[in-house]
Amino acid sequence: MSDVLLFTISLAATVLGLLGSWGAYRRRGAASGMRGAAWSMVPMGAYLTGLTKFLADLAFSPVKWVGVALFGLGALLYVASGVMLRKGSPAEDEAGRKSAPKAPKSAPKAPKSASRGATKGELESRRTAPGSAVDPDLAEIEQILKNRGIS
Repeated sequence: MSDVLLFTISLAATVLGLLGSWGAYRRRGAASGMRGAAWSMVPMGAYLTGLTKFLADLAFSPVKWVGVALFGLGALLYVASGVMLRKGSPAEDEAGRKSAPKAPKSAPKAPKSASRGATKGELESRRTAPGSAVDPDLAEIEQILKNRGIS
């Protein structure tokens, strides 16, 4: 499109918008009038920054629409992969094999009544008692801490 045509369209949209904003100001008050004036300045601002030429070229170019579609597909794939990672679904590694499901992130908490009034020795004996349900990851972390002198 020619620059003269784009300028004429932008100017007409701005002037009509400002006239409508004046009417909104008279009927509904200053806030509505100012909001209308703000939106009315967008077409002329778009023309002066060169955005209207870009949008006109975009609207009539199939090659640019393919680019927009590829951009959208890339964004969709990125968001979908983030959702999959957040849910902890078994993802495929680089070799294409399914990875094992991850262990729960937190260990089950002991009931409050069991920890009240118990001494440190009683609590340790409960944790290390044979047959107790101890998370292997936490047991490994506790062992590393004990080896370093942290308990």
